[in-house]
Order: sequence, then structure tokens, then C-alpha cells
Amino acid sequence: MGLTLADRQGSNEGILMAKVDSVRTASPSDEYRVTIVKYGTRDVNRRDVYLNYQLYNEPNAPIGMDYFFWLIQNDDRTIVVDTGFSQAGGEKRQRTTLYPVAQLMNDFGVDPASAPDIIVTHAHYDHIGNLDLFPTSTIVIAQQELDFWKGPHAHRTMFHHSVEDDDLRYLSQAVKEERVHTFSDHLGLVSGVEIIEVGGHTPGQLMVKVNTSEGVVLLASDAIHYYEEYERDMLFMSVASLVGMYEGFDRVRRMEESGEIDILVSGHDPDTLARFTPVDGEYRDVAAVIGGSRE
Repeated sequence: MGLTLADRQGSNEGILMAKVDSVRTASPSDEYRVTIVKYGTRDVNRRDVYLNYQLYNEPNAPIGMDYFFWLIQNDDRTIVVDTGFSQAGGEKRQRTTLYPVAQLMNDFGVDPASAPDIIVTHAHYDHIGNLDLFPTSTIVIAQQELDFWKGPHAHRTMFHHSVEDDDLRYLSQAVKEERVHTFSDHLGLVSGVEIIEVGGHTPGQLMVKVNTSEGVVLLASDAIHYYEEYERDMLFMSVASLVGMYEGFDRVRRMEESGEIDILVSGHDPDTLARFTPVDGEYRDVAAVIGGSRE
């Protein structure tokens, strides 16, 4: 049985440490709808996103980069996976905001007052920029990720360029408020939702497995920024461990080959939305669903 956040009792100062080998088999009531929501974008070239791109002996070309957060929902609960970049974080890096994250959260049925669980796949600026929208939510993050950004290497240039100090301070405040729960390796958040620590891009990079009516979805987040990155072993330019990121690719391949997952969702690929069913209405160009249509 996988631990759930119902197992928090007795945790030390609100920090849950768990090593979980598996989660229980889900029943139909454990199925969810996954919504992929694009809130931002930027123009970028291949040399900007692939590490040591010259090694591939290919011409430079536009590739683009989109920014997403993900929602896991059914009749019983909503789980938010990452919270995008803040206005300050986006403006500093000249990112294009298509819609404010707060507006999108509201319009896709996320009520901060209900304190939905927030999964932080990693602590980069474009994944924790709006945690303050959820002042009473539990934040789930890998212990290794949390430790790294409190440690001696966090302010070195190759790491610090990817974070906002205000965002990290907010995360630290949430720890003091006993709202941050950490784990190592695997965590069964609830039946039908499993969180997997993979590392590579950051020391505690997470992926999220979700049961849906269309199959098991893997939200790879930045373990796989682009489908091509994964398919061709082309590492992203920002990486904490080269070996770790390659091993992450291999792990996902094993998951696909074994049938453990059916659907792979990348973290930043502009092709992502085109692979899935667009939502109806105003946001059909920036959001898609897996496992059901948006009500």
C-alpha cells in the first residue's frame, strides 16, 4: 500500500518522510481527468534549449517553448501540479503571459479556499511562482529538492538563474507553517495518483502518474521538456545531473515498454496540446484534457 497524505499524523513538524514501493490498484472511482493548461510562451532557438547543441551537427532553428501547469480532478478532489511563474519572474525573463495563472485556476474550477493539494515537481521559477494563491494548501515536494534549495549550491550561477528568491522564501515560510510534506522515491498521494522522484533536471525532480479513463498518464514535467529531447537523448540546457537525466529517460522508456504508462505528457513542448483533446470554449487554444471533457 502506498502512503497517502492521510498518513501525516505523527510526522515531524509537518514534514512527511516516506519511501513507497507501490500504490494500491485503482478502481474506476480512482480515475481522474487531467487538464493541461498553457499560461505562457516564448520564442526560442534550439541552441538555447539543448545542452551543447553543436555536438549534434545540426543547424540552429526556432523551436519555441510553452509553459504549463496541470490539474488532476474528479468529483471528489482537485490536485494542482505546479503553479507557473509569477508576474515578476516572467517579466524579469521576458516571458509572454497568455493569461494570469489566478484567472486560469479559477476558470478551471480550482478554489484556493478548498486548499487543494499542490504537487511541486521542482522549485524552478516557472513551477512555484504562484504558490501564494494557495495559502492553506499542503505542498508536496521531494525532500532532496527542498534540501538542495536550502543548501550551499543554490546561489551558484548555474542553479540560481532558474529560481526566484521570493518564491523560495515563500516555500520556506510554508515549511514553518507545517504545510510542506516531503518524501523520497515514491509517494501514493491518493489512490490513482502516484508521485515519482526521478532527479536529473534538478536534484529532486518529480513526475506524476495519474489513472484516467484513457489510460495511465505520466506528467513528466521537466524530466522531459520536449518529446524530441526524450526520443533522441538530447539533454536540456539546464541540468543538475547529466547521468541522472539520461537515467530518467531510460526509466520512462521502461515504463512505456512495460505498459506501466500509456500516455506521456511533456513539460514544455509546444506540440503537447496538439496531441490531446482541446477543451470547449474560450480556452480551447491553451488547454486540453485527458480522461474526459471539461464540464
